[in-house]
Amino acid sequence: MSNPDAGERAYAYAKACGIISKSFVGKRISILAGLHSLSELDRLVFPELHRELPGRELLIDLETRIVSRAVRHILAVISSYEEPPELLVHQLRSFEYADLKTCLHYIVAGKRTAPVCANLGRFSTIKFKFFPDLERMLTGTEFEFVLKENISADSKFDLTAVETELDMHYYRKLAVSLGQLSSEDSSSVMRILCEEISLRNCVWALRLRSYFNESAAEAAEHLMDIQIANSDGRGISLSRDAYKSLDKPLDTRSAWNDWKWEKFLNPEKYGEMWKVDPRHFQNAASEYLYRLALSCFHHVPFAVGAISCYIKLKQFEEDILTSITEGIDLGMSCADVFTLLEVPV
Repeated sequence: MSNPDAGERAYAYAKACGIISKSFVGKRISILAGLHSLSELDRLVFPELHRELPGRELLIDLETRIVSRAVRHILAVISSYEEPPELLVHQLRSFEYADLKTCLHYIVAGKRTAPVCANLGRFSTIKFKFFPDLERMLTGTEFEFVLKENISADSKFDLTAVETELDMHYYRKLAVSLGQLSSEDSSSVMRILCEEISLRNCVWALRLRSYFNESAAEAAEHLMDIQIANSDGRGISLSRDAYKSLDKPLDTRSAWNDWKWEKFLNPEKYGEMWKVDPRHFQNAASEYLYRLALSCFHHVPFAVGAISCYIKLKQFEEDILTSITEGIDLGMSCADVFTLLEVPV
């Protein structure tokens, strides 16, 4: 278990503050609001590296560079530690989990050309160069359990269960690595992680019931039943709130009034029939977690938890920038994208 010394902590936090000051988070999000084209976004985010490419080609190239930028910024801070805390390394590997999911979808679709995957440097574990040979890609990594699914190019293969298992695996490892930290290092990120897992479960429950017409019992099978010990050592179930939502009617707003995350549900509109909107809930939850991470980043400056919040902020920025590229490609302005995602400006 890594225990960074005072010098490493101060250097990592100073570097994180320097990067955040130039990132599109906090007050700097508003800079994005006036953008109307991909070339404008490219010049803003990459003033020295922007490229003159045709529309669709620029979209793909820009999204790749946005992800690479986020990884590079996170690596710059994590590398400040001689032996980075496992919590931070595992957060970085969220990009590897996402890339693996993309690879699995490519394989099921019968695609032979590999997607562009993030380069995590010395923290990489999956051998993406062997795509689409999953055995060569995953053998010797923490992802070997995926091999038992015998995933192949079969249009009937449903990846939902595999993706749920990957999410479970990711968050369980985060919970274990969180337990390796001192209370000072983990206090702020403990709350964020608990609420993130709870909200992610709730999003899954709402999406499965609303979009796929799954019953409460069917949706329950996809929830992450993860527990984290609180200050008195008792386990807190992070699927509890999602389970409580499963029996609530999707078309009766008043039935949700006693639910913990009720404030993130879409409001009723006069003259319209109300129905749960999972997209609204997910966007509101994401905005809440972003604000929480932004606040906690400054709360305990030299704690490992502050750097964990920094990683969350860089991931939020990446999501926003990627959403803007896709929105502009569809003919939307940046302001339209912000309204759709309920981004705080």
